[in-house]
Amino acid sequence: MLRKDTYKTIWSLSWPQVLMMFFHFLIGFVDVWVAGRLGKDVQACMGMITQALFFFLVVAIALANGSVAAISQAFGAGLMLRVRRYIGLGLEIGVVLGFVFLAAGLLLKDLLLGLLQVPEDIEHIAGYLLQVFLYILPGYYLLIICNAFFRAQHRGMIPLYSMMIVTVVNTLGDFALGLGWWGFPKLGYKGLAWTTFGAVLCGVVFNLIVLYRHGFLQRKSFAPWRWVKRAWPYLFKVAWPAGLMQVVWHSAYLVLFAITAALPMGSVTALAGMSAGLRVESLLFLPGVAFNFTASILVGNYLGRGDVQGAKRIGYQVMIIALVSVGLLTVALWQVIEPVAAFIAPDPEVTRETVNYLRFNMAAIPFLLVAMVLGGALTGAGATLYQMFGMGAASWLIRLPLAYMLGHLVMQQATGIWMAMFISMGMQAGIMLYLYQYTNWARFAQRRGKVSTQPVSG
Repeated sequence: MLRKDTYKTIWSLSWPQVLMMFFHFLIGFVDVWVAGRLGKDVQACMGMITQALFFFLVVAIALANGSVAAISQAFGAGLMLRVRRYIGLGLEIGVVLGFVFLAAGLLLKDLLLGLLQVPEDIEHIAGYLLQVFLYILPGYYLLIICNAFFRAQHRGMIPLYSMMIVTVVNTLGDFALGLGWWGFPKLGYKGLAWTTFGAVLCGVVFNLIVLYRHGFLQRKSFAPWRWVKRAWPYLFKVAWPAGLMQVVWHSAYLVLFAITAALPMGSVTALAGMSAGLRVESLLFLPGVAFNFTASILVGNYLGRGDVQGAKRIGYQVMIIALVSVGLLTVALWQVIEPVAAFIAPDPEVTRETVNYLRFNMAAIPFLLVAMVLGGALTGAGATLYQMFGMGAASWLIRLPLAYMLGHLVMQQATGIWMAMFISMGMQAGIMLYLYQYTNWARFAQRRGKVSTQPVSG
């Protein structure tokens, strides 16, 4: 049973992140809505290339997860110098990797478009969107990593303000440059791409200014090499499974897009419906991400204080609150699913496929929440290896084979793919529940004295 003070702690950390995720939803919603007004070919490409961009962001997300585990545990233990130095180390790694993946992405752009099975008549749109989105990578790396730094220290309002800035710039730019409103030139899908670039850049500038004002961009935040050699192994131990999990997860979505694109009939309509459905579904998915973040922070704090039982209990408590709150939102959205789908995807065929997609995936939201929140708890403990196993097995061993079998061999339509997604989410929830309840994930936490906080020797 939840105590009143526990509920307040969970909610005080969760509500800014839930609101931040709502702004994430608005960004994607406006992108797809405007893309739908430019044609279903643009809408289909936006969905595919946005998913491809996530694939390139996996290392940033991995580094953010590693930083949350290390910083939240250090913050719970009261080791503020360690907190500061992990922030400095994360910034250094993020900048370097952002530019490395920008270069790699540009070299592999044509290969990626081929793997996505992009229909030839829309390949020029997809190629342009992908190229501009690759230019965003260094800024996006810093945006993701900095937001993780703030969350791990219970400073959830700062990422919220950052995402508000990104949302406002993105929305205004989409209407101005995408549709040509207010006297601006109508650049179509090119306007959408460059608007995203400018919005992310504004969010990054804001985060760096706040980091500077809080003293995290000073020389003492960047530790000597002796400290880095001792701190890096734990950050890497947490980050690499988190990164591999993101590769596994997002590559599975890319393959799912490819399976959908290769359907014998109605592939473009199915892709557009999936793209629009994902945006509507994100209204429910993104609050789950917020509770995932909350579980990571609180479990890390408890383990930093040495309270293993408290860490396990708080993970379940966050899960219960997520199920109740997001479950009520799901029921409310279910009542207006058809007009919402028609609003975001005005083409009648795409509207019907969007509704078809949402019926299966909204029904699976409780399963998704269980997996997401408990996965966040494992991240806070540093047990990202377990999270990778649970999420990866459900995606590659269950979802994709079942999607091909039902979508191409049995039903020969998109409904089979959506059905496979529902089944795989149920099995994913079961796997994560087992891992959280019956494995010793607390052993992955960093010991209090493992990394010294002395200014000279590290």
